[in-house]
Amino acid sequence: MPVDRKRSMPKGTRWCTGSTSTCQSPFFLALGAVAIVSLQYLVTGCAGFIANTVARLLLDQGHFVVGIDNFSDAYDPRLKHWRLDQLRGRERFSFVEADVTQPEQLRPLFSGPRRFDAVLNLAARAGVRPSVTNPVVYYQTNTLGTLHLLEFCRNAGVKKFVLASTSSVYGACAAPFTEDVGGLRPVSPYAASKLAAESLAYTYHYLHGIDVSVLRYFTVYGPAGRPDMSVFRFIRWMATGQPLTVYGDGEQLRDFTYVDDIARGTVAALRPLGFEIVNLGSDRPFPLRELIAEIAAELGCSPILERRPAHPADVPVTWAHIERARRLLGWEPQVEFKQGIRNCVAWYRANTELANGLDLGE
Repeated sequence: MPVDRKRSMPKGTRWCTGSTSTCQSPFFLALGAVAIVSLQYLVTGCAGFIANTVARLLLDQGHFVVGIDNFSDAYDPRLKHWRLDQLRGRERFSFVEADVTQPEQLRPLFSGPRRFDAVLNLAARAGVRPSVTNPVVYYQTNTLGTLHLLEFCRNAGVKKFVLASTSSVYGACAAPFTEDVGGLRPVSPYAASKLAAESLAYTYHYLHGIDVSVLRYFTVYGPAGRPDMSVFRFIRWMATGQPLTVYGDGEQLRDFTYVDDIARGTVAALRPLGFEIVNLGSDRPFPLRELIAEIAAELGCSPILERRPAHPADVPVTWAHIERARRLLGWEPQVEFKQGIRNCVAWYRANTELANGLDLGE
């Protein structure tokens, strides 16, 4: 009688018959015509908005995830702890409190008996405006932290590295933004620190053969999003009857992209690509005033606007050209803007006490 390999494997192990792109990866164990796809990943910043969603998706697919985070004060760490609690108790998840800027905290992670199949560096100091007043910490986390991880990957023989970057690196380029545009001139220390990290990642690909996927994320939003971002702030301010602080005239365009779509694209980028920079965005920018109108409609209220001058580090438009993501990753955004906002409002209503108690930052 033939052996039923599926029945004999641990619960949560995924099987692949070779018909999907995942099975084309060299980072899996092959058994005859069938591959067991149950890998171990290091996800940095796993209490953060995007990384937490990515870790959850990897776990749902049956993989092992080691998550690290340092619970920085970039925004209220109570939300980070809430997100991490959603992962605790998952059978294949383990957490280590560690800071990517501190190599002595990273070293034990790369010294174990099992090598990581890939490192997903999603830890970041994010935010355009705060980076203008505190640029050093952005370079420490985004650039130096990336360098530390690349060095550990090189020494430990980790073959795949995924780097979270940002649409902010495009600065004031003509839209839509394409990955091959040259002469990038970022207009904030945050964007500059991410562009520097991209350059380091290419260097390690060129010199040491590490397979690198650089993902430029565009205005990511969703439930339990960052409290210093407009979607979270506007929902809370409108729900509690407070005025909305709006920088500029409200006509600035943002390529709002739902966090679950971003997570799918990030996991898809684990396939071998050599070195590629890939935009992940909705390819459909909305003006800020339309975001306000969608939230107001969902909450059933009329917003009170308090306008302020546009910040010099804010760009007038972000807009992703995503043909490369379609071609290389088979990726397409799926969540419509209206549904995404509906989901954000639903999360706020289900977690009002937590949401209303969080510090929104400056």
